[in-house]
Amino acid sequence: MKNQTYRMTMLFDFYGELLTQRQREFFDLYYNEDLSLAEIAENSGISRQGVRDVIVRAEAAMQEIEDKTGLIRRYTQMQSHISAIENAAAEIKIINYRQYEDARVDALTDVIARAAQALKE
Repeated sequence: MKNQTYRMTMLFDFYGELLTQRQREFFDLYYNEDLSLAEIAENSGISRQGVRDVIVRAEAAMQEIEDKTGLIRRYTQMQSHISAIENAAAEIKIINYRQYEDARVDALTDVIARAAQALKE
């Protein structure tokens, strides 16, 4: 369940603006505010099933966009590559400190670490 919620919130972060106002509102209330379908229905003056239908359509629309664009998949891959770059730069810095004490290597690892951090943002 938690993975499903995480996946849905990622979809919403990337593609939420492409939904209708009503889909965005119900989706946000259900996944981010943790309201039940019944609570949303009561506040909106529609049936629980109506709320569920809106949310399911929103999920399907965002999933379809993700299937076509693959933005979240690429974002996730990029994050793991950036972490690998950061870890390698940190290890090079440690090796340089212990064995070589080369100021140029130290400066270059700082450049790499800053570039990786900038990619994360």
